[in-house]
Amino acid sequence: MQRHLKDYLIISLKGLAMGAADAVPGVSGGTIAFISGIYEELINSISNINADLIKSLFTKGIKPFWQQLNGNFLIALLAGIMVSFVSVMRLAKYLLENHPVLIWSFFFGLIVASIFFVGKQIQKWNLAVIISLIVGAFIAFYITTLPASSNNENPWFLFIAGAIAICAMILPGISGAFILIILGAYKALSDAFHDFDIKKILIFATGALVGLLSFSHLLKWLFKHYHNITLAVLTGFIFGSLNKVWPWKKTLTWHTNSEGIKSAVLQESVSPFSFDGNNQLLFAIILMILGFLTIFILEKVGNKKQ
Repeated sequence: MQRHLKDYLIISLKGLAMGAADAVPGVSGGTIAFISGIYEELINSISNINADLIKSLFTKGIKPFWQQLNGNFLIALLAGIMVSFVSVMRLAKYLLENHPVLIWSFFFGLIVASIFFVGKQIQKWNLAVIISLIVGAFIAFYITTLPASSNNENPWFLFIAGAIAICAMILPGISGAFILIILGAYKALSDAFHDFDIKKILIFATGALVGLLSFSHLLKWLFKHYHNITLAVLTGFIFGSLNKVWPWKKTLTWHTNSEGIKSAVLQESVSPFSFDGNNQLLFAIILMILGFLTIFILEKVGNKKQ
């Protein structure tokens, strides 16, 4: 399709939103991609990276290769994702440690709205679709109840964690950052970005690239052959993930590192009126509404001709 500079700037802004979402444990950049109208183009573009594409570079030249790659789209999107992911991961870490109720409230409202906008893409409802939605919700809910693992900085582990997490990052409703926490790789990665540890970042990025190229082919096939069921599972994923982003939590178990710093290992959702501390209910509700409205804005932008 014919695009202009303004279109690519909008795509980069969507990338910024995706990167910000992926940096927060509990929110999926895939959800943002879906709502903003670029999800299937992203999956198709990634899945087109194969041996035939590389062959076209040598047989047809750079321009046909770049067009077949959908290179302008990918570069504009990835630029936004990387800039946002690296910068927001620091901010997210601060907000989660100091203002957890408020940041989770915003994302709770965002995800509630996402359920509606992803679900409405399902063209035909039947028993198989309903069962798929329930199964997806159950899987996502179960993942949110898993305890966090201790930190692991082994190079092979970081490679595998990158491959697994990137699959979650492009799935609406499944948080790649939360998967990293469960695996015990989130702190190692956030420290690597903070300290600009190029070696660890490259190992993780290589694993992510391998996982992304492999998983995108499966997603493309599922959308082609089981479009409604795939959408139902993704909608279920988003619905099930609400447990993770519920603002009011009770910590059941803690982990203390070698420096004496405590971090939550296992938490459960509680009523705001049973919350131990200031529930900040009024501000939480306002931020939920803002998060909800943010999705309407993204969806409106996504429906514009790209």
